[in-house]
Amino acid sequence: AFGVDFSVPSDPETYEKDLLLVNRGLLKYGTTSYCPTIVSSSASVYHKVLSHLKPRAGSAKTGATILGAHVEGPFINEARIGAHELKVLQASAKNGYADFKDVYGFEGETPEAQYKLTQENQNSVKIITCAPELDGIMDSIPDLAKAGITVSVGHSMANISQAEEAVQKGATFITHLFNAMPQFHHRDPGVIGLLGSRFDLPRPYYGLICDGIHVHPNSVKIAYDSHPEGVILVTDAMSAMGLAPGNYQLGNMNVTKEEDRVYIEGTDTLAGSVITLDACIRNFIQFTSCSLIEALEAVTLHPAVLLGIQETKGVIKPGADADLVFLSDDLFVKRVFVAGEEVDLDAIDVQVTEKF
Repeated sequence: AFGVDFSVPSDPETYEKDLLLVNRGLLKYGTTSYCPTIVSSSASVYHKVLSHLKPRAGSAKTGATILGAHVEGPFINEARIGAHELKVLQASAKNGYADFKDVYGFEGETPEAQYKLTQENQNSVKIITCAPELDGIMDSIPDLAKAGITVSVGHSMANISQAEEAVQKGATFITHLFNAMPQFHHRDPGVIGLLGSRFDLPRPYYGLICDGIHVHPNSVKIAYDSHPEGVILVTDAMSAMGLAPGNYQLGNMNVTKEEDRVYIEGTDTLAGSVITLDACIRNFIQFTSCSLIEALEAVTLHPAVLLGIQETKGVIKPGADADLVFLSDDLFVKRVFVAGEEVDLDAIDVQVTEKF
């Protein structure tokens, strides 16, 4: 957001300055905690940027809490590449956990050691999006889950059997449902078919980009009607969020922002969104006619439970973090508190218009 791409390395001082800009800017839209997301990158890029994205507490001064990074790739299927760069993809993880360790730079030699770092908030990676049908990925899911990492199925060609096996092995999320996966087919519904999995299989949570562009409102309602307890609204926002139309970058790729959507330059391939989370809430209610409580839980309780942090985030109860958002009757952000301290929203300057 605001001209900052987490996937682009820079000198440490500049990266931290840019991170502060995003952390503070997101508060204006009611986001008090988030997972900065990295597009598929080379190992050298992960090793440079992920050290900045370890969990860190937010404040009224420093902005939103960082919960750890979402690494969307590079263990994804090139047939569903979306806005990822082909040359950096990893076609397999035949060495299992060791391959993930090498690519992302995990400090823990074993899943158990990595789990300890995760519990101590010393692990940068919170969510991994991967394609379970690729060589070695399916067998790696139990170790990734054992390491305390949320495993998500996405950018995948998995059939329904493979998708359900991934859930049985520990995958608990679907990355931006309907996008970067085969379209629903009644004989083999693929990853989308997890919405209707049998009762002895835990249905995963699923992300929805609720901008009315990535997913048609009718499709949003179908997903919600099928599995209302599993919906998590996500922005999938890239660096042009908050900026004027123009030419920008996503990782190493050139993209073009046209009003409310972004394309890979010279194509009609969507390259992330530019929507904010409060707008997702308003759209979700409009698309589904769900209750206000259900819409709010899709951006609070549900993601907190997915990440295993529901004792401190996404809830209002004794012992939880006092991160509070006050909304107007028409669901625009009016007041924000982080760790019990009110944020001066007028003092946050994120009106960035500079183009790359």
